[in-house]
Amino acid sequence: MQSYGDETRPLAALSLPSRIVIGVAACAIAVVVAIHVAMMFLHVAPSNTLSKQQGALISEYVYPEYEQNWKLFAPNPLQQNIAVQVRAQLRTEDGATRLTGWTDLTARDGRAILHNPLPSHTQQNQLRRGWELFLNTHNAQNRPIGARGELSERYIRRIVMLRMDAEWTKGGGRVEQIQVRSQTTAISPPPWSAEKISDKPMYRVLPWWQVTADDLPKGATNQ
Repeated sequence: MQSYGDETRPLAALSLPSRIVIGVAACAIAVVVAIHVAMMFLHVAPSNTLSKQQGALISEYVYPEYEQNWKLFAPNPLQQNIAVQVRAQLRTEDGATRLTGWTDLTARDGRAILHNPLPSHTQQNQLRRGWELFLNTHNAQNRPIGARGELSERYIRRIVMLRMDAEWTKGGGRVEQIQVRSQTTAISPPPWSAEKISDKPMYRVLPWWQVTADDLPKGATNQ
């Protein structure tokens, strides 16, 4: 008959290699938890010497998976879907011009993220943060406010050309101008809500931007 004391010591019944594996795994988990807690503490703590020295490392760890903001708990959280769309004016090899249709870059990012357990930072944040920067540095007439406004325009152009240049010019020719717009669509209220909202999309259309060599992916030329 097995004693009660033996039942309370299951580890003692394991072989030495098994106990070593369990011990190493427990130590690894403890280290990971300690690092996570330390990173989050330094992220939310008041500015100090360590957080200043390791600011880039802390931000890289925290964003975007552990980003903290008040949107979830705000009295009126975000109720819109915003999509960034682009089109281009091309100069074909025979000298003619051609206008492409609109391409929804946000929808492409969404499809890349869907069912992906480890989506990249680029898919999650590059376009979204770039568009937020543009909105925060431009007035209602889409004119830049200060140097950051011009920087945000260059950033958007480079994102567009990095993603679309090869697709637009696969038949030859070059991209001369690009145009960007946002499509904002209200999120439908829940079934129990009596709120009535319009599902008609609203557009913010930017002016045409001339493409220069600085906007092209590395190694490409704009002949």
